[in-house]
Amino acid sequence: MEIALIGYGKMGREIEAVLQERGHTVCLRVSSSAALQAGDLKGADTAIEFSRPEAAVDHILTCFSAGVPVVVGTTGWYSRLPEVRAAAAQQRSALLYATNFSIGVQVVFHVNRQLARIMEKLDEYDPGIMEIHHTMKLDAPSGTAITLAEGILDEITRKDSWVNHLAEQPHELTIISQREGEVPGTHMVTWNSRNDNISLIHEARNRRGFALGAVKAAEWLQGKSGVYTMHDFLKF
Repeated sequence: MEIALIGYGKMGREIEAVLQERGHTVCLRVSSSAALQAGDLKGADTAIEFSRPEAAVDHILTCFSAGVPVVVGTTGWYSRLPEVRAAAAQQRSALLYATNFSIGVQVVFHVNRQLARIMEKLDEYDPGIMEIHHTMKLDAPSGTAITLAEGILDEITRKDSWVNHLAEQPHELTIISQREGEVPGTHMVTWNSRNDNISLIHEARNRRGFALGAVKAAEWLQGKSGVYTMHDFLKF
C-alpha cells in the first residue's frame, strides 16, 4: 500500500518503520502543524493520522474528500464524532479510530469489561485506574484510561462517573494521571477490598506495539466504507 502519514513525530516515525517492515511505502509525510489539502493525498491508498486533537477532524474530512480511508490514533476530538460519522456516510468513506492501537491494550479492554461484570456482584471491591505516560503527552487522563473507565461504568451500577483525581464520592471512579520521563504508557486497573487487591496491568515497552496495531488496522480498512473501531477489526 501507499500510505500517507499525517503527523510525523515519534509515533509517525515508528509507524513508518513498521510500514517498511511489512512492505508498504510512505507516499506523504505531513507534520501535525502543516495544512493538509485533498490534492496532497493523490496516490495514497490509506492515511494514518496521529497529530493533535484540534487538527484531527479537519484531517479526517480532508481524507474523506480525497477518497482516502483513514486510521486515526489522535484522541480528544470525539465530541465531533457525529459530524464525522455523517460525513463518512455521505461520502461513502472509511474511518477506523481508537484510543489505543496496541493489540495488548485491546485485550486488556476486553478483559476489563469481563472483570467488571464479575465485580458487579462483589461490592466489597472498589475500582480505580492509574495511568502513567511521558511528559510530552498532551491529554490527561489518557484516552486509554477513559476507555477503561467507560468499560467499568458500563458494567457496574455503584459507579456512574469518573474523575481525574482521588474520588470524593462513592459513586465516582478514580483515575490518577502521572507524567514521567519517557514512559510510553502504563495503565493499571485495581479492585481493592479490605482483604486483598486485584490488579489488571498493561505496560508498554516501546511505541512499536501501537504502530503495529495502527498498520494492521490500515491493512484491514482497505476496500471498506463506514466508521469502525478496533473491536470491529479484532472481533473480540
